[in-house]
Amino acid sequence: MSALILLDYASVLIFALTGALVASRQQLDIVGFAFLACLTAVGGGTLRDLVLDVPVFWVAEPLYLLACTATALAAFFLAHLLESRYRWVLWLDAVAIAAYGVFGAYKGLAVTGSPVIAVLMGMTTAAVGGVIRDVLADEPSVLLRKEIYMVAAMAGAVVFVALDMAGLPLPLAAGAGFAAAFGLRSGALARGWTLPAYRSRPGRDPEESLGRDDPDDRS
Repeated sequence: MSALILLDYASVLIFALTGALVASRQQLDIVGFAFLACLTAVGGGTLRDLVLDVPVFWVAEPLYLLACTATALAAFFLAHLLESRYRWVLWLDAVAIAAYGVFGAYKGLAVTGSPVIAVLMGMTTAAVGGVIRDVLADEPSVLLRKEIYMVAAMAGAVVFVALDMAGLPLPLAAGAGFAAAFGLRSGALARGWTLPAYRSRPGRDPEESLGRDDPDDRS
């Protein structure tokens, strides 16, 4: 099994674990654990494969779903042993976006040959599963946190694509891309690194923007 395939399986399972830990925070049943874990793990890769018009990876190889389900079942019985499960979610998510971002870029480059599409596929693969997880579980979205997130996935994808196109051996390019993404995201978590935010003024309430003082007033 190649290093990139191992990276793919690792990122899928780590994302599945974050989904299962979020399920534990919401006190879901065992089916809820499996559902949220699988959806988190395959969400980004599914969108990537649909955009690239290639067979969806978990349909072509159902072992991914079985592995995610086994991860969810293990978490159902063991998650209570962890302190600060949300902190674990954030750090495992950091590992997963670094790994999945690189693999998504690899697959995008292999299918299209375009470095731009490769980077975009890396970002998509890394981010979508976590967004779905947080929306379904009504958790604070990792994408909307102030710390650097998408930029970390983009950095890992860019480093991988640049080194791969420069002729560096695939495992080294993948390792460098992973290190760049994880280093940036872990620094953001540990030290609060952010990008400059828009600060002119916050958005108004949607009803105010429509000129409605009373949301129930439709006149």
